[in-house]
Amino acid sequence: MTREQTMAQPETGAVGQSTGLAGRRFQVRDHYEVGREKVREFARAVQNHHGAHQREPDARKLGYEGLIAPPTFASVIGMASTRALLDSVLTDYDLTQVLQTDQVFEMRRPILAGDRMQTEVLIDSLRQFGDNDFIHVKFVLRNQHGEIAQVGSSTIVARRGADVDPNLVEAVESIFMHVRPSELDETGPLAELPVAGVPLDIPAREPALVHTLPAFEELSPGTALPAGSARLTRGDLANYAGVSGDPNPIHFSDRAAELVGLPTVVAHGMLTMGLAADYLTSWLGDPTAIEKFSVRFSGFVPVAADAATTVDFSGKIKSLDAGSRTGTIMLSGAADGRKLFGRALAEVRFA
Repeated sequence: MTREQTMAQPETGAVGQSTGLAGRRFQVRDHYEVGREKVREFARAVQNHHGAHQREPDARKLGYEGLIAPPTFASVIGMASTRALLDSVLTDYDLTQVLQTDQVFEMRRPILAGDRMQTEVLIDSLRQFGDNDFIHVKFVLRNQHGEIAQVGSSTIVARRGADVDPNLVEAVESIFMHVRPSELDETGPLAELPVAGVPLDIPAREPALVHTLPAFEELSPGTALPAGSARLTRGDLANYAGVSGDPNPIHFSDRAAELVGLPTVVAHGMLTMGLAADYLTSWLGDPTAIEKFSVRFSGFVPVAADAATTVDFSGKIKSLDAGSRTGTIMLSGAADGRKLFGRALAEVRFA
């Protein structure tokens, strides 16, 4: 299964629907406590430079007492939840053959250092396309006050272990980081909720005060954002792998990349999404102004062993709503002449 083969979404008429897992809902038994230093580490890993991720006085300027987690910080919590699903529910799949095709974050309130997040996950659908299964998972993150901080979804594509070449499995297992499933007790990390098939009840977001730099009255549809860029090295990839908890060896091993048909080690899709979030935040001036951020991955960032790779970003205002003072921004990313996103949209609120 090559990276490029999995980037394409299954087309209508070519997909079989599996209902055995679809509709099942789970709650992660343990909460995730957002550490102050973890927020700082993650901000450095995704190169999110806003001061509110590092210093309490900068967070207070935006109206919050604790450090504000970067817009894509929920991916750390989501990675742990995905691993729990693969360890205890989606056990037919080979963890070394799992890739992500898209990600959506809807921010209801910032995640702050000190928050205790409870995670609920729903296997929304499972579609079969050729040798691959496309598994769409929705999630809800609630803080210690029962308030919804984020909702979102992710699509992962995977092969069942029996469908993977045994020679490939043997080779990758010599590289792959072996992680023992974390279990609180003999019942496992997930508790299945007796509400299968019931849609998630998510209330509408309440408008929040933001402190953005662009003057809404001076903006118009079609306005281009200033170009931006970021640099990635193998060290950045190794750091992100550790901070995020993503052990896929295609992000650090040339041999693993070769085995799945890649020309070299490639950056994590969620790392490139995090870089894009900083590009957008740098223009907005306030990370909490991002209300929704969605990306469909279509390419990858190759990172050589002895040279940095530059990732270029651009953006354009797609639409504006004067009544709510919100806008939709289209984002683009490219590296080494390769387009990274099939679609990248952000819904933002202006002061």
